[in-house]
Amino acid sequence: MLVTGASGFVGRAIMHALGTIEGVCAVGAVRELPVKNRSEQSLLSLGDLSKTSDWSLVLADFDVVIHAAARAHIVKHEVTDPFDIYRKINVQGTLRLAEQAAKAGIKRFVFISSVGVNGNITSRPFTSAIQPNPAEPYALSKWEAEQGLWNIQRETGMEVVIIRPPLVYGLDAPGNFGSLVRWVQKGIPLPLGAVHNKRSLVGIDNLVDLIIRCIDHPAAANEVFLAGDGEDLSTTDLLRRVGEAMGKPARLIPVPAGLLQLGATLLGRKAMAQRLLGSLQVDISKTCELLDWKPPYTVQEGLKRCFERSN
Repeated sequence: MLVTGASGFVGRAIMHALGTIEGVCAVGAVRELPVKNRSEQSLLSLGDLSKTSDWSLVLADFDVVIHAAARAHIVKHEVTDPFDIYRKINVQGTLRLAEQAAKAGIKRFVFISSVGVNGNITSRPFTSAIQPNPAEPYALSKWEAEQGLWNIQRETGMEVVIIRPPLVYGLDAPGNFGSLVRWVQKGIPLPLGAVHNKRSLVGIDNLVDLIIRCIDHPAAANEVFLAGDGEDLSTTDLLRRVGEAMGKPARLIPVPAGLLQLGATLLGRKAMAQRLLGSLQVDISKTCELLDWKPPYTVQEGLKRCFERSN
């Protein structure tokens, strides 16, 4: 099978896990081969993901594509229209790959999307059946890609599986989790000791286990699945557990969430405040029931594995 984005956080974990399964041949597609792995036989350098990428010669050797490649972060002040970049890579690049995959006879296309497609705030947990409501350019690009994939599926019959994860944590995780870890490592006092929100997370090991389940499970075909650990935490609780797992307790100051929200709004950091103070929960019951799956690790176990590996 072919794994795109094989040099990224999720892609690397997928490749590592597939490499431990007897009889599975996995090849990773990357934009550019890392210098230390120039002769790595399991990696292919295919350049940028775009609407003109040519995958035809590569795809002939596979029956499954796991598409984990994406543009996830853009420095806004460096571009006029951030969504234009997201669309070129996450939408046009994805659909170009899927169209060529279908022509090559690929049986199943597993797409790693985002829970942001559902929205960025919940009053009750999201389900995969809820009407999508992407609120940010990245999430909107994932939603447009999903719609295009369903069109390709209907026209060609290629099976499509869509997985929408919330925040993914693990060793060397980028983004929000990486920031939380750095704050705790540095012993920075944080005014987040009285946040009572609820947020769903998914450990990298649990996410990869779910992705592998979706490779050939008959019930996964043409379905949308939400990923998660099955346990929701407040930001306060997450920071405390990160500190415990690291052996360096988080320094938390109990400032009322309403006051933090007001301050963030006045400083123009409303989006950051939403990620730290707001709730975002997912219901993974469909995922568990349809695929006869359950997360192999609890949040506590996932965090422990994360920091054990870093020592």
